[in-house]
Amino acid sequence: MVNLSFGIVALGANIPGPAQDLWASLRSALITLHEHPEISISSVSRFWRTPAFPAGSGPDFANAVAVIASSLPAEPLLEALHAIEADFGRDRSTGRWSARVLDLDLIALDDKIAPDADTLRHWIDLAPDQQRRRAPDRLILPHPRLQDRGFVLGPLAEIAPEWRHPLTGRSVTRMLARLPDDAMAGMMPLNPADFPALA
Repeated sequence: MVNLSFGIVALGANIPGPAQDLWASLRSALITLHEHPEISISSVSRFWRTPAFPAGSGPDFANAVAVIASSLPAEPLLEALHAIEADFGRDRSTGRWSARVLDLDLIALDDKIAPDADTLRHWIDLAPDQQRRRAPDRLILPHPRLQDRGFVLGPLAEIAPEWRHPLTGRSVTRMLARLPDDAMAGMMPLNPADFPALA
């Protein structure tokens, strides 16, 4: 019997892929993710139009969040996400805040804390100016900026509002309520007719 883990993946794009607009790129990425032999998607948020972060760093993003089931451990799962990004033309050498054709972030996997609670707490508590200059050299779970990002929490609240952060114990709904008033400024969900359909 295969043991499945349940994960949260945030999707984003602000450069159209070859012959595709941003929304088509996200749809294609979701289908590719769902067709992976060791990954399946159980739910997907609406697609959202989101201003680039930090402000002024590039064109608006298309964003979404998916809840997945996978037989892969965390590191191989992250490698699978990076392989899909590469297949879509993502160049990870251009920097953290650069425009990209596809971004797949592993936000959480079950209630796993990685590599340990102290390291996760360190990255969560990092001052904003340090956040812009420093990046972890290993996988941190849950994503240390999860609680700060409206473009993740807004879509995630649509499909998993009661999911709780394994370190802080806060639900998605509570984390969303704690965001600054302007954290979702400029964000706009698309019409439901534009949502992805996964067979």
